[in-house]
Amino acid sequence: MTEKSWQKAAPSAREFDAIVIGSGMGGMTSAAILAKLGQKVLVLEQHYTPGGFTHAFKRPGYEWDVGVHAVGEVTLHSALGRLLAHLTDSRLKWASLGPVYDEFYFPDGFRIDFPDSPQQFRANLIEAFPDEVEAIDGYLGEIRKVTKAMRGYYLSKALPRWLKGVADLTLASEAQTQLERLTCDVVNDLTDDPKLRALMVAQWGYYGSPPSRSSFAIQALVVKHFSHGGFYPVGGSKRIAVEMLRTVADAGGYTQIRADVDEILVRNGKATGVRLKDGTEYTSKKVISAAGVQSTMNHLLPAEYAEKDWAKDVRALNPAPAHVCLYLGFKGDITEAGATAANKWFYRTWDCEQTEWIVAPGEEIPEAPCLYCSFPSLKDPEHNPGPEVRHTGEVVTFVPFEVFEKWRDTRWMKRGDDYEAFKKEIADELLKQFLKEMPELEPMLDHVELSTPLSTDHFVRPSKGSIYGIEPTPERFRTSELSARSKIKNLYFSGSEVASVGVMGAMVGGMLAAVAAEPVKAMKMIKGL
Repeated sequence: MTEKSWQKAAPSAREFDAIVIGSGMGGMTSAAILAKLGQKVLVLEQHYTPGGFTHAFKRPGYEWDVGVHAVGEVTLHSALGRLLAHLTDSRLKWASLGPVYDEFYFPDGFRIDFPDSPQQFRANLIEAFPDEVEAIDGYLGEIRKVTKAMRGYYLSKALPRWLKGVADLTLASEAQTQLERLTCDVVNDLTDDPKLRALMVAQWGYYGSPPSRSSFAIQALVVKHFSHGGFYPVGGSKRIAVEMLRTVADAGGYTQIRADVDEILVRNGKATGVRLKDGTEYTSKKVISAAGVQSTMNHLLPAEYAEKDWAKDVRALNPAPAHVCLYLGFKGDITEAGATAANKWFYRTWDCEQTEWIVAPGEEIPEAPCLYCSFPSLKDPEHNPGPEVRHTGEVVTFVPFEVFEKWRDTRWMKRGDDYEAFKKEIADELLKQFLKEMPELEPMLDHVELSTPLSTDHFVRPSKGSIYGIEPTPERFRTSELSARSKIKNLYFSGSEVASVGVMGAMVGGMLAAVAAEPVKAMKMIKGL
């Protein structure tokens, strides 16, 4: 293997202990756990670079991540952090974003910081809302209740199906109750103050669902996830794939890029391997799909399985919203213009039900209700700005996928003049709104590039370009097929749709898939950490 631990060339072997489809955080976690157990794993990635939403891309003088803006629970103080260190032999390092990881800006000049301390978080909320101590403590209590219940729920997702009834009644019952509660119902019961309600759910962008639709358990898990701050991979998000897939290679496994899976092979009711679109077939004792449960049902199952009721149940679920991202390159010291390692949320409204930016070709483009802004170069201690002092920024907001669907069947970079004109309108408006919030950055601006949901669809292939996969609604969490074990023997599911959203949510899904595939050995490893 090369230093990068992946190659375009096909492996010489055709049979492996396990095949993992997709190299996002879930797939890499599953593959690395099995590799640590001594198994020879083949990871197949259709993109020209691995990593899924953890990969990075370059333009002359600049590099951006595409989905890693802040990650919690990566230190050795957390179980997931210890597992991540074990899977990379501590090669993957993390840098704190500082004492504040998120800054929120609302109308009327209201600002509040979310810090790297649970005690300071409570203090910041009380300082902003001194008459709402009871509501704030009630909110934090609800978060503790949810997080305590979730461990058993996750374990139930990896158990054999014949144990499902018992697991649902014992391990998962309390968590399932929490997952059924809507975010809006919980916060509305806690306080009548609309601004405090908005602040309680202000991080909805980390899971992509408004309070009226999202499960409160996901909101609670996001708050818990960042309770000790946000972190960023030293060397950039690309280091995650380098180090995780190196573990796979060190155990005799292989990661093949530009390996587009056409179908999971199923014989006599058992998954036996995969067929690529070029006709190449690989066989294995087990297959783990980290391509997303819904995407697997839609695109990778043989026809006789894709039409079964359990597959239709998953396909019927709604994806979370799609997004656009404005990638910015700067020349100059952006810290003098107010940029920091902390992410900035600029809200135009206190109404957190306004989650999507409603844009359409040929229509006047309104202001986006929320901008999420990140400066990756300031997060990475290894970033070298060079003599021109180059830095990077990103501006993200959610949009309906349907607006772009008319161009879905066109080729990347060749979607037509009407598409490019629409992209330019969006980019211009997004840039104008961003510079209205941070005007001192304008003289330093050197590069502007917009990605749309079609970019996400092309490179990562989630359902309808959703960065978070299936929307985290109560309906999603009562769908039993979103489990690490599929109805097909020896086929397992990995990634965020098995567990929770985000990078570490996908990691949990990857861990559950490995436990389902190797219950005794994988559980022994994890318990040892």
